[in-house]
Amino acid sequence: MLTIQDVRKYLRKVVGARSSYSDDMPNRAALKPHLVDDQKKLAPRKMKDSFQTVQIPLTDKSIREKYINIHGSVRFGQLLENLDTFAVLIGYQHNSPMFGILMEDLDLLAGYISYSHCDQSVLQTGISPLSIVTAMVDEIKIHHDHIDPTVDIIMAGHVTWTGRSSLEISMWLEQNGEKVVDAEFVMVARDSESKRQSLIHPLEVTTEEESKLFELGNQHKKQRLMEAQESLFENPPTIDERQLVHQIFLKTLNPRSKSFRSRILPEGSLWMDSTRLKNAVVCFPEKRNIHNKVFGGYLMRKAFELAWANACVFSSNRPNVVAVDDIFFHCPVPIGSLLLMSSQISYSDGNRFVARVHAEVMDTLQGISTTSNVFHFTFTCGDSQVPTVVPKTYGESMLYLDGLRRLKKKTF
Repeated sequence: MLTIQDVRKYLRKVVGARSSYSDDMPNRAALKPHLVDDQKKLAPRKMKDSFQTVQIPLTDKSIREKYINIHGSVRFGQLLENLDTFAVLIGYQHNSPMFGILMEDLDLLAGYISYSHCDQSVLQTGISPLSIVTAMVDEIKIHHDHIDPTVDIIMAGHVTWTGRSSLEISMWLEQNGEKVVDAEFVMVARDSESKRQSLIHPLEVTTEEESKLFELGNQHKKQRLMEAQESLFENPPTIDERQLVHQIFLKTLNPRSKSFRSRILPEGSLWMDSTRLKNAVVCFPEKRNIHNKVFGGYLMRKAFELAWANACVFSSNRPNVVAVDDIFFHCPVPIGSLLLMSSQISYSDGNRFVARVHAEVMDTLQGISTTSNVFHFTFTCGDSQVPTVVPKTYGESMLYLDGLRRLKKKTF
């Protein structure tokens, strides 16, 4: 079985990436004629065509060293990196089923695929004209607090929904035959030269189970559109939410002063602005992806590790991540960037709380920062109660409501 380490090498061949770093990408203009202007020209693909299984070989001690944490479990941040890599593999697999042969013999496949006439994206060149990248992480569910670092993990997944240029990929991780993680990623295909959206193969549904999966993908898309429309960046809070914010505000007023400016912190609470934790990351070439930008999985890992540290400080306990959702990739992060990350606890309830990480790329010459990613992680602390997060400003109140909305969607 192919390992996740093999996948990374393989993907570099798929896009024709150099094995060593260079600040310029190979000219791929010759691949543009292999793109189409009508999706009907692309043959439908079945879900089984993109199905893949990959191994994380934790029984290999040299590999295990990168995955084990101080608590004797698997580092979740490393799994985030692997999921991102795996999703890209499945995306390319959907657009070229001949890639399945390469899984058995990478060198043989590289030669064979150049003669393939089954998919124009690899016709004549052996290199895909598409750039398939992560648009967002819709949701990740973690089913076990402890994942054994001495037992191999099997990653499996396939495409479950497609649009014109986007595709939803469902993945799951198993250990000893038991599912430990579920993940839903949304990928987009772009022209490798112009970076504009490119058409992908439509998905053909052949069974009742596949119909349910495809319809679930449609529901996910509708849900994302509805949440975008109802976002607090676009619309004011609901009446109930406004009343809640006002009640919280009243609880923080000093009853002796009769002043709106005199605030007190309720017992067992923390001001939201005191729950921040920040980090700065210099993006070296070592962490580049196949498109010569910073690897999205690496960004997710760094964000999670900051959120986890933030969760430890906030809870004074050992937190367990139970869900990840709505990770948006707003823009690629260039190699050499200074990435500024800020984590903050946006909402807490009992033993559960939400950490929001905001990442921005800073242009050190012009002093301009651009948001690259926003991450949301949900943690629990067993039976221990965590402090109640209290917003002080209107902006913090919006963060509070956003965290509340996210936690309400979760089922534990």
